[in-house]
Amino acid sequence: QVQLVESGGGLVQPGGSLRLSCAASGSVFSINAAGWYRQVSPGAQSELAATLTETNSTNYLRSVKGRFTISIDNTKNTVYLQMNSLKPEDTAVYYCNAIVRITTTAPGRVYWGQGTQVTVSS
Repeated sequence: QVQLVESGGGLVQPGGSLRLSCAASGSVFSINAAGWYRQVSPGAQSELAATLTETNSTNYLRSVKGRFTISIDNTKNTVYLQMNSLKPEDTAVYYCNAIVRITTTAPGRVYWGQGTQVTVSS
């Protein structure tokens, strides 16, 4: 069984930085791709903030491009989202998902983290 545990959220002033982590535990062989979604309030539609594909291609929501960076460290089984120059409109619950393989031959499966709150306010 694989679990994704997020950390790194919190309160930060406008212009500040945070790094979100999404650590995969359990039977993890590799993390092949990942994404970070955010939801500004319960019931609101979530938006895809950043993705990193199996071919190492990245895509970002227009409003975060140039400020956010997604990465995967397979030596630590962790997905990161570096967020710089944060704005109040970045306030949301951030969720990670990842395509994880548990063996060299098993197909990847999608797993989700539990979410971490990011609040940008002075």
